Amino acid sequence: MPEPASGPASGPAPERLSARQVLGLVTDPGTFAELPHPARQSPPDGPLGWQGYDASRARAAERTGEEESVVVGTAQVEGTAAVLIAFEFGFLGGSLGERTGDRLEAAYVHARAHRLPVVPLVATGGSRMQEGMLALSQLQRVARQSALTREAGLPQIAVLRDPTTGGGWATLGAGADVVLALPGAQVGFAGSRVRPPDADPAAYTAEAQFAAGAADALVPLEDLTASLGLWLRLLTAPAPIPADPPAALGTTALPATGWEAVRRARAPHRPRAGAYLDAYFTRRVALVGDRCGGADPDGMLCGFGERDGRTVAFAAQTGTATRPAGYRTAARLIRLADRLGIPVLTLVDTPGAANDAEAERQGAGAAIAELFGEVAAARTPITTLVIGEGGSGGALALAAPGSTWATPDSYFSVIAPELAAAILKRPPEETETTAGQLRIRPQDLVELGVVRGIVGPSPDGPA
Repeated sequence: MPEPASGPASGPAPERLSARQVLGLVTDPGTFAELPHPARQSPPDGPLGWQGYDASRARAAERTGEEESVVVGTAQVEGTAAVLIAFEFGFLGGSLGERTGDRLEAAYVHARAHRLPVVPLVATGGSRMQEGMLALSQLQRVARQSALTREAGLPQIAVLRDPTTGGGWATLGAGADVVLALPGAQVGFAGSRVRPPDADPAAYTAEAQFAAGAADALVPLEDLTASLGLWLRLLTAPAPIPADPPAALGTTALPATGWEAVRRARAPHRPRAGAYLDAYFTRRVALVGDRCGGADPDGMLCGFGERDGRTVAFAAQTGTATRPAGYRTAARLIRLADRLGIPVLTLVDTPGAANDAEAERQGAGAAIAELFGEVAAARTPITTLVIGEGGSGGALALAAPGSTWATPDSYFSVIAPELAAAILKRPPEETETTAGQLRIRPQDLVELGVVRGIVGPSPDGPA
């Protein structure tokens, strides 16, 4: 079943746990092993000779019991091994300096050497002023290590604690494959002391980032271990065997005419994507947002699920006009699944791409082109099932060439019959005839070679 939905409602700031406390919360007892600390000798008061810097670090160490602003090590999270990076906000605001960069690099290097996922548990105010540009340049170092880990096919799952701001958000946080956020956490590139005085504080929250498609889920602290454990299990079990198409949930009889196929696909009682995903997966998690400021949760459902003990990624249209953010989210999902070696299931069901003025301003054409490209370039197998309306290019972008199936209550068309009749300057009463001429029934699509077959109600597979 799906993970409980997390909405954008704002709440109080979460409890600020120390690095050791959050590690103790999410890791299996007795499994955490801290990685060796790279030894860096710095001159008195640091590389800039900032007066009082050594004293500040000494006070921070006495107060927190830590030598730096991050604690890194390996552990099991609900049985899955991972490299964890826990920020200690009590140590100079969890800021990044050269020694922080040393530890972060060591964590990523160890992860690649041992083929482990990386989990940053972020709580930081940004780069350390007392080290100037040398501190800021650690962001480039972190970005490089993250990129190498991405190329190695290893997942990165970030947890946004309170606060997550500055370069830590713009690298370890927003740069992760999956972003989980604690409700009420302060999240944003600008910290509270450097924002415009009239800035809306609600824009700098985990809830706002979720609504903008920059975070995948809001996870309460008490649910964090289970959520993180499930994500790790799903993303670390590649099995590049094609996903089998789901069984049909609606009517089993084939439509007699093209117009009957259209009416069936548009029927309000017809099973939609949510029903198919519930029947197909034992449990699943959602990937939300295009990372470009948009989300289409009502039009495109994306995520990863467990099917017969293995992981399958999914991108499913819900029967509405798909918006640009939905196409970009699906493209993001396919890129990630392809990199991790996880097969993909796509469900086609849309009257077409959203074609209002706002959709054009949001880059509808570019978003659809991006998805076409990701499907075409994917090395991991993609399986498609048309479960309802297959409206033109807005539907075809999600369909896998040579591996698309259809249900008996679906159709696929170059354009809606009504619009085809209008373009051909036919009167409305000829719409039904036009639907037949377009040959859009499931059996027509099989005969034309557009789809491989028609699935039946049996879980044994295609008919």
